[in-house]
Amino acid sequence: MRFDGTTVLITGATGGFGSHTARRFAELGARLVLGDLNAEPLETLAKTFTSDVITLAGDVRDPAYHRALVSLAVDRFGSLDCAVNNAGIVQPMSRIPDTDPVVAKNVIDVDLMGVFYALQAQLPVMSAQFESAGTGGAIVNIASAAGLIGSPFLAIYAAAKHGVVGLTRSAAAEYGRKGVRVNAVCPSFANTNMLNDFLDASPNGREAAEHALTRGIPMGRVGRVDEMVQAILFAAYPQNSFMTGETLSVDGGLAAV
Repeated sequence: MRFDGTTVLITGATGGFGSHTARRFAELGARLVLGDLNAEPLETLAKTFTSDVITLAGDVRDPAYHRALVSLAVDRFGSLDCAVNNAGIVQPMSRIPDTDPVVAKNVIDVDLMGVFYALQAQLPVMSAQFESAGTGGAIVNIASAAGLIGSPFLAIYAAAKHGVVGLTRSAAAEYGRKGVRVNAVCPSFANTNMLNDFLDASPNGREAAEHALTRGIPMGRVGRVDEMVQAILFAAYPQNSFMTGETLSVDGGLAAV
């Protein structure tokens, strides 16, 4: 897979999935537009690349931030060919009655509305490119295995990720004739800093939390980041031109049982 000359926008770029995804796209020839909440980690990440990289810090809960990211891509590189809507957070494990409403709203605002606002900014630009030049684009939304099955003690996170799957399928149907492919990657938990923080914050202890996460996975382990990134690249690959509206499960078989 090569992405020479393509412009790729990635949100949540400094996290485990985001930074590894950015690095692989860069290695495969892409120009990068990287977004995340804080400017300093973004700038530190950008300095590790030799390819064309621009960054913009902001809050994915703000629709104007997504419009600014898309405008930056077009103004700097002339097009937006791929977007990976990766920014997300996870809730502490809790039963539904015990889940803090403030936490619940924030998860919905970041994980679901952040993707919705991203699509609002990205879809018109990509479809206009298709109309004018015959090249649209590909959008990859990072959902979760929790977006495909029930997730006890992670209900609001699962609800948000189910929403991402719904947005993905709806956008694919709306823009299939407009040159934009929209797919979702649905990973189970992988060995990222977010997972480690989540496990460390578990009220029942890290070992019990990790056992709870992996006991239903046929492969018996959490995923590796590189395994998730490979699926993102596959969904984004320009020659993978007839796949849209799909959810790619990268979950060790979790959704199969």
